[in-house]
Amino acid sequence: MYRGDANLNGNFFNNPTFPSNNTGTIDSPPGNINYSLASLPIEQSYIENILRLNKGKKVKAYFSYPDSTEWRDRTYEGIIEEAGRDHLIMSDPKTGHWWLLRMIYLNYVDFDEKINYSHDYSEKTF
Repeated sequence: MYRGDANLNGNFFNNPTFPSNNTGTIDSPPGNINYSLASLPIEQSYIENILRLNKGKKVKAYFSYPDSTEWRDRTYEGIIEEAGRDHLIMSDPKTGHWWLLRMIYLNYVDFDEKINYSHDYSEKTF
């Protein structure tokens, strides 16, 4: 129960103490690795990046909605307009219909032409 005192954990848990490096600052705890964002490898082969490289192409996108009995499995046929980390925007030029689709439900995508693909180690078209 909180009574306004500074020691909220009731001395049940001690705060960790880390060794000093004699400069007045605290070193990282043992076992921790310090990464800067610049030192981490950049992965570019995420699905949304591949879809972005293929904007304007006609595709069939297969989705499954596990909690729906009416829309269990759906196929969307159209043009890739935009792709984000969690969404895909497609349009059907024949009907003028547009879809905003959540990537979490995406199973796979069929392309009618070569796929543009970029990866850290190579530039490829499949």
